[in-house]
Amino acid sequence: MRTTRRLRSATWAATIAAGLALALTSCGGTSGAAAGADGANRGPGANGAASPGTAGGASATGAQGASGAPSDGKGAGAGTPAPAKAGTGTADDAYAYAHPCSARKLTVKVGSAQGLPATVRVITVTNNGSTSCGLAYHPTVGFSAKGAALGITATAPGGLGGAPAYPVRPGATAYAAVDLNPGGGSGPVADELNVLADAEHMPNADGTGLPLTAPGKVAAPKVGLYRTSARESLGTL
Repeated sequence: MRTTRRLRSATWAATIAAGLALALTSCGGTSGAAAGADGANRGPGANGAASPGTAGGASATGAQGASGAPSDGKGAGAGTPAPAKAGTGTADDAYAYAHPCSARKLTVKVGSAQGLPATVRVITVTNNGSTSCGLAYHPTVGFSAKGAALGITATAPGGLGGAPAYPVRPGATAYAAVDLNPGGGSGPVADELNVLADAEHMPNADGTGLPLTAPGKVAAPKVGLYRTSARESLGTL
């Protein structure tokens, strides 16, 4: 199995710079995202760079099944966390809005999902902390091939407003769907996603490279908003 590798600083800086430019243009200052085959990140290491995790779905989220969540082909796992609950106006959510998530307390994974188009991948962000925390509307996602950034960033829905963060309670998971090629166009083949869970509150060093077990052609990719399921996130595109 392949493991998540540390991102080259230059590659990640270029990816994030492009992503933030697109985000500020189309989403009023929010971040963007996308996904592919199975990989995981357990947060940055002591030096602030992203630490490698495991590929093939061996993350803290466990294997996930046919409910629109990432799957490693082995069915639903017993360790699957409860989905995040957003917009309920509870004290936990109010706390989350005021306390951005720390990358050190998150597990980030990317995989395919059953029942969704073949071009769609799903990013999952799990809160491993003991308190609720907030994410931006969506992750920022770029694409690489053989270790080199492709200079392509997934775009997110525009016209965003309202609460400044997506609340994720302890043990819960936020889902963001990414369509690599929604229009069926011609483009380069990506074998890795470069993901930053929250570009508004995290430094570039908290980004991570997630290898795709099933590389895909990338053309005008789009990323959905964080939601409680992959299908719900896909519906925001």
